[in-house]
Amino acid sequence: MRFLTYNIQYGLGEDGRFDLARIAGEILRHEPDVVGLQEVERYWKRSGERDQPAELAALMPGYYWVYGANLDMHAGNGEQPNRRRQFGTMILSRSPILSSRNFPLPKFGTLSQHSIQQGALEAVVESPKGMPIRVYSVHLSHLAPETRLPQVEAILEIDRRAYAEGGAWCGGHPDPAAGWTEGEIPPMPRESVWMGDFNFTVDSEEYARLVGPLTPRHGRLVNRDGLIDCWVAAGHDEREGASCGDMRIDYVFCSAWLADRVRRAEIDTAARGSDHRPVIVEIGI
Repeated sequence: MRFLTYNIQYGLGEDGRFDLARIAGEILRHEPDVVGLQEVERYWKRSGERDQPAELAALMPGYYWVYGANLDMHAGNGEQPNRRRQFGTMILSRSPILSSRNFPLPKFGTLSQHSIQQGALEAVVESPKGMPIRVYSVHLSHLAPETRLPQVEAILEIDRRAYAEGGAWCGGHPDPAAGWTEGEIPPMPRESVWMGDFNFTVDSEEYARLVGPLTPRHGRLVNRDGLIDCWVAAGHDEREGASCGDMRIDYVFCSAWLADRVRRAEIDTAARGSDHRPVIVEIGI
């Protein structure tokens, strides 16, 4: 199963042009099964007041999709009184999205520096082999480790409790005729893939909290019930590679027990549709 994450910077490329068709082309050439996008927006003047989720979906036919607005503000006008100005994350999947949730992550309210609400968008999908899996598109704070660490803790808590919470609905109902149990019970699997722009590097406290501490004698201590960096599981050194400038801050993490199923990981260094580069990972599920 092929995963791709890409912070598209609302379609703004290195050449200063807004070009969602270029973004879609850079994604589709990798033929991903699941795509996690960050910095996708609706009705902002800077990007032409366009509905980017709808446009990207039209440019990528054959994918199911969900959008999670982390910034959601009134932008109505005479023709569209209920229009919303939004900024957030998106997941596209070749297989149907069985259920979805959007989790706001802790936000540090600054007095003068620009601080925005960030989140983790969840989608439950099936792999080509029929295995359900939780997939997340994530964007963390750009400000400082102190603003990201609470967000990392929230991610770990979401991951820890998801299976116990069950699907979007679970259990029975005393009156089946009431319609609450329509359709099949949506699954909530233990296995998860977290991808996105995490805004931290491998030498940070945030990275260590997410995948385990680095020790002088024993290397990186990964918890068997935690998350792993798929880039490393695919055979790369954790300090190798760059996804934004000269830093690797865009990641695909997955449940630790999937480590031996990670087949490949690459960064598309040829992409120019954003200030970030797509990260592609294949997992044998």
